Amino acid sequence: MAQKPSIPKGTRDFSPSEVVKRNYIFDVVKKHFQTFGFQPIETPSFENSQTLMGKYGDEGDRLIFKILNSGDYLSKVSDETYTQKNSTSLTSKISEKALRYDLTVPFARYVVMHQNEIDFPFKRYQIQPVWRADRPQKGRFREFFQCDADVVGSDSLLQEIELVQLYDAVFTDLKLTVTTIKLNNRKILAGIAEVIGAKERLIDFTVALDKLDKIGVDGITKEMLEKGISEEAIEKATPLFSLSGTNTEQLQVLAELLKDSDEGKKGVEELTFIIEAVEKLGLQSANLTIDVTLARGLNYYTGAIFEVGAPAGVKMGSIGGGGRYDDLTGIFGLKDVSGVGISFGLDRIYLVLEELNLFPEEIDKSLEVLCVNFGDKEAFAALQLVTNLRKNGIKADVYPSSVKMQKQMKYANKRNVPYVVIIGEQELTDGNFVVKNMEKGDQETYKLSNVSEFIAAL
Repeated sequence: MAQKPSIPKGTRDFSPSEVVKRNYIFDVVKKHFQTFGFQPIETPSFENSQTLMGKYGDEGDRLIFKILNSGDYLSKVSDETYTQKNSTSLTSKISEKALRYDLTVPFARYVVMHQNEIDFPFKRYQIQPVWRADRPQKGRFREFFQCDADVVGSDSLLQEIELVQLYDAVFTDLKLTVTTIKLNNRKILAGIAEVIGAKERLIDFTVALDKLDKIGVDGITKEMLEKGISEEAIEKATPLFSLSGTNTEQLQVLAELLKDSDEGKKGVEELTFIIEAVEKLGLQSANLTIDVTLARGLNYYTGAIFEVGAPAGVKMGSIGGGGRYDDLTGIFGLKDVSGVGISFGLDRIYLVLEELNLFPEEIDKSLEVLCVNFGDKEAFAALQLVTNLRKNGIKADVYPSSVKMQKQMKYANKRNVPYVVIIGEQELTDGNFVVKNMEKGDQETYKLSNVSEFIAAL
């Protein structure tokens, strides 16, 4: 007996209905990317390992899927390396390529390789799958799509303002009108680490802080202590873990706390500029709020950082995030090219829209008209009608075989077809076709010679 097939954990098959809904999100996001002047690019699904490794911190590196070299991949491994069982040294010998972890680092590689063809500032969008060897759970998959928009070649804070507006435009269009866009600045985090005496532990500090909403104050305190951050430093930082108030009030607290840190003060200035500008311009539906505990554990962020939370009442992680990276292309040899970008979490957005029943009702209507098949002559007349309807952009089909009427109508119901066309022997003789409205249950008769009347009635 053949073994029942399966797919890897953290991956999914998508039904026609699911694909249509995913494409709806893609289309909305893509429309606004283009409205804001972003251009599309695509990069390979896998990169050279050296392109990806070391760009995401230790935790990120562990989640990168490695691809075994072709052929006898163990031939380059010495007996000494093999017997040591050191995964790091062994992996470098048997794997030279890896699936991309995100779209940002491949984008940086793209910019460096194509720098002479690009007009700066370069605004690009990219909608492609990425892979992470993470533990699967609700809203977290090993294969998922990212929808990214980035600007490189400009250090103007106007770009950050525009990206806040882009988030607001997309989520308003998707009817997610109670989203919160969280904003922080890595310079502020660096300033905090400096004033509490943990400057040399900045990465450990931010990686732990980024887990606050998952493991709580006690959890991040424990992790910081394990990473060598002193109890005194943690105690100084603890009041910030619950900082509240309006954006203006929080900025005042931060300005006072970071008055002796040049980098921290710069971060407060940048945050103030963005907040004040957005407040003057206004947002359609989103709320922009400072979250000083927002760290986003990726090492390449250097300025503003963003994260978008799901609407209140929906148990889901962030549905978007991003930030400023001042020298990401520097890792590939192109210095002093600042960039900033954001990402939309398609899969989580899908789950939120599904939970809140926000997909348009008509989205599942993959077929608008189905013609019943009564036999060869009738089916050919139906096919002529369907051909005419298709030329006018109407989704139409003929049932492929002349089986029982009950079976064909059941198929129409399962496909959620709003109109069923009947062309039987009598209709052929009379030159007519009958249209049954499946929702209302009534029928209308039209002339086969005047299909435009039916089209106009749709």
